[in-house]
Amino acid sequence: MYRYFLQPQLDVLNNSLIGYELLIRQRVDGKWTLPHDFESIPIDIQADLITRTAKKLMLKIGSVSFNVNQSQFIEPTIAQAIIAAQKQIYPVNLVLEVTEERTDKHVTNQQIIEQVHFFDDHGIQLSLDDIGTGINTYEHLKPILPYASEIKFAMQNFRQEGREAEIPKNLKFWKSIADQYKLRLILEGVENQDEADMADELEIDLCQGWFYGKPHLFKLDGDKF
Repeated sequence: MYRYFLQPQLDVLNNSLIGYELLIRQRVDGKWTLPHDFESIPIDIQADLITRTAKKLMLKIGSVSFNVNQSQFIEPTIAQAIIAAQKQIYPVNLVLEVTEERTDKHVTNQQIIEQVHFFDDHGIQLSLDDIGTGINTYEHLKPILPYASEIKFAMQNFRQEGREAEIPKNLKFWKSIADQYKLRLILEGVENQDEADMADELEIDLCQGWFYGKPHLFKLDGDKF
């Protein structure tokens, strides 16, 4: 069984909730865990979960976002399921966060751009997740930036890679990129007041992290656990 855990995304300047990131979890032996292989989860299951979850949230938020890797982003079957879900949850906006995960399938920038145009026609936005880590370097993302709506800077990735000292310099750089391309910038992994103050000093208003709210299970109608 799969369910989404929700983590709030906030506009801290206005102290308002702008949306939720949907983090899929699997229930195994009575406990919720990260799935071992995200690509093995049937897309129709994910699309159904997105639809049922977002419908219950419709009067509370403007958007929901969830993660896909590059090969999933351009997969036609997945695209059709996502579009069907978007139609069901309108006027809530669906945001696809393309992660830095490496895949066996080579995906070109042109394929990404063409798919962005396709999703644009159906009101679905592209978010470039995990910027500055993995394959999502500036040089790799530069051709795609004009077509994105949002970028996300995940401080937890830098911590895991032992690059915590590099966060301030990299964050300033990506803030300048967001301003240049007129993109939303969401700062992820905010865990304490010092990090919240850093976001404030850099005039980053959109934040996500344990400091504002941990991911929590969102129960659907009929759930007994």
